[in-house]
Amino acid sequence: MSNASTPFRPFETNFDQDCALKTLQDTVAGAEDGEMFLERHRSEALVFDDGRVKNASYNASEGFGLRAVKGEAAGYAHSTQMTQSALERASDTARLAVGSGGGVLAKAPAPTNQRLYTDIDPISDAEFSVKLDTLKEIDAYARELDKRVVQVSASLAASLQEVEILRPEGTLVRDVRPMARLNVSVTVEKDGRRESGSAGGGGRHGLLQLTSEKNWKPKVIEALRVALVNLDSKPAPAGQFDVVLGPGWPGILLHEAIGHGLEGDFNRKKTSVFSGLLGKRIAAKGVTVLDDGTIPDRRGSISFDDEGTQSRKNVLIEDGILVGYMQDRQNARLMGVQSTGNGRRESYAHAPMPRMTNTYMLGGSANPNDILADLKDGIYAVGFGGGQVDITNGKFVFSCTEAYRVKNGSIGAPVKGATLIGDGATALKQIRAIGNDMALDPGMGNCGKAGQWVPVGVGQPTLMIGGLTVGGSQV
Repeated sequence: MSNASTPFRPFETNFDQDCALKTLQDTVAGAEDGEMFLERHRSEALVFDDGRVKNASYNASEGFGLRAVKGEAAGYAHSTQMTQSALERASDTARLAVGSGGGVLAKAPAPTNQRLYTDIDPISDAEFSVKLDTLKEIDAYARELDKRVVQVSASLAASLQEVEILRPEGTLVRDVRPMARLNVSVTVEKDGRRESGSAGGGGRHGLLQLTSEKNWKPKVIEALRVALVNLDSKPAPAGQFDVVLGPGWPGILLHEAIGHGLEGDFNRKKTSVFSGLLGKRIAAKGVTVLDDGTIPDRRGSISFDDEGTQSRKNVLIEDGILVGYMQDRQNARLMGVQSTGNGRRESYAHAPMPRMTNTYMLGGSANPNDILADLKDGIYAVGFGGGQVDITNGKFVFSCTEAYRVKNGSIGAPVKGATLIGDGATALKQIRAIGNDMALDPGMGNCGKAGQWVPVGVGQPTLMIGGLTVGGSQV
């Protein structure tokens, strides 16, 4: 494995570029697409729990993946052995998808110099002692804020992904993708009852900025606030209610219930509830949803995707009309459209597929306070935890981590155990008000699909959605 302190340049240290290109060209002969994807990935995580270091880890890996695509078939092979002989063995495997050939190579992605983030190494931009001292300070500060705090868990995580993509026409593109994140969880106790709250965030930047007091203190205060809110919560009601969703992180519901259904592969295979609906109204007027991989420093942003296509700002739903899907090169070609720069993969060991980047709904004109004032009998959901969705019908179940009962426009007691149940297609049409306070999440999203995980971003304004089912323990 190459020295992590030196730049990842596999065609200077491991491969002869001309020989590798010849092998790649032989691999895709008679195919329609393909590439060689090379990656070095390093990550570090430090967890401080209840006054002591609970976990400190460092991981490093590197390897390549080789792909040949013809029609709906894709041959893929990968290896941690960065050698020409390993590449030739991978070629034999990837070529199995080409069969008798007959394909014509698709046009290469347009070149780009787009750079959306720094190439700083977030693992080494802060000394280990600084990271540890920061976590200790977080623990002490949380306990000083409130005597009801009984447990504090804080973590710092950083990673650096370096990729190079060699394409059959000879183009070589390179990207250095940093990531840093801070997370704080606080548990409080009163009269034998314990509740927790958490806060965090980060993005494609160095770790050092997360260790400053002006960054971590607000996160500690927010985690404590949520914990104290939950300490006074009552059992959530059950039934059908109008629901107001807060701005920012609640966009995770949009991501799961709607975003996945707008990925190209599900629509090509006609397994999405939104298949065949391009040009049709699928949402209330005023609803505009974008997937945008070009926002600087955001967790879901990429200068170019894992096929070498420049990331873009893609409109998916415009004023309630479905206008586009998210595409990688294979699905785009099969559907007769252009790639949208959404071909993403977890690592060199995975083939790319259509994936979201930063998915969000644009703001409207309504004042958020007016939206709440119009809520006669319902739930105000501000924070979300885990959720599940069925792509084929859009049905979702999401658990709320912070929610309130609202009656006659007045926010009442916080509720615990609330789950929102519905389906994305119906929920889109039942949006009754869109706030003017669109916000992105603080930078903490991960998205799973077909066993692969990639970082993403979400966002939305305050929304009122009519007639969602709320699962709770109080009827």
